Amino acid sequence: MPHLSIISPVYNAEKIVPVLVERIESSIREITDKYEIILVEDCGPDNSWGVIEDIAKSNPNVVGIKLSRNFGQHYAITAGLDHASGDWIVVMDCDLQDRPEEIEKLYNKAKEGYDVVLARRFERQDHFFKRIFSKIFYRTLGYLTGSEQDETIANFGIYSKSVISAVISMRESIRYFPTMVKWVGFKTTKINVEHNDRMDGTSSYNIKSLINLALDIILAYSDKPIRLLIKSGLIISLVSVIIAFIYFLKWMRGDVLIIGYTSLIISIWLLSGVIISTLGIIGLYVGKTFEGVKKRPIYIINKKIND
Repeated sequence: MPHLSIISPVYNAEKIVPVLVERIESSIREITDKYEIILVEDCGPDNSWGVIEDIAKSNPNVVGIKLSRNFGQHYAITAGLDHASGDWIVVMDCDLQDRPEEIEKLYNKAKEGYDVVLARRFERQDHFFKRIFSKIFYRTLGYLTGSEQDETIANFGIYSKSVISAVISMRESIRYFPTMVKWVGFKTTKINVEHNDRMDGTSSYNIKSLINLALDIILAYSDKPIRLLIKSGLIISLVSVIIAFIYFLKWMRGDVLIIGYTSLIISIWLLSGVIISTLGIIGLYVGKTFEGVKKRPIYIINKKIND
């Protein structure tokens, strides 16, 4: 049985994978010689799976898993977690922005008595606009989910077998690994790590995919949008009652001769917008619930090697 499992979802990284495996193996020699490197290929457009197969044929410590289609990063992570058997599990991205050399630091901190040690990227090597957008994204996400969100922390970290067992027991259809880890609890700490530039290519996350990810997380882990709509409805109702009372007093004094066309149109458009928005948000929740009750598999595996 391996002592350490390293999981990395792979997408469009055929030039990076050999370097990734080499640096991981070099970095964990001081920790253990009982390890497995689980590479989950998320059906990217390049030859990443061919590269993984070639490496796994000559290296029994490398486990290759190919999904049947592109399910997404957090679903690929779930596939890796389901196949991990180590006492400690490391999750990291494949683009080498998460440095394999930091694994030993994470492991040593975990041995102090922590179940989860998260890697904090205190100096992110991303361009200015990506850092600003990321900060806005995580703060908005934190507000709408009612939880603390740190833009310097992603998937990179080391997790005990107990934590991962709890995470994989959660089989809901919407997956977001950092939030799931936070939800299960356990003794957690954070340490600063170095963050590198991406070795090759560009990130597969764009504004559209980030917005879709945020919507999934909000709908899966929070009912705050519904609560905000209820509060907005109560405020609008209160304001409407006040305005109606004011106009009633004016009517009693004979000050109102013709009801204003402008106020009527504004009221109709305002209330129509609120009603349509409310129905839209409720519809999203119903849609996600519908997806969940189907109980389809979270991911489908096409091929495996060395498993």
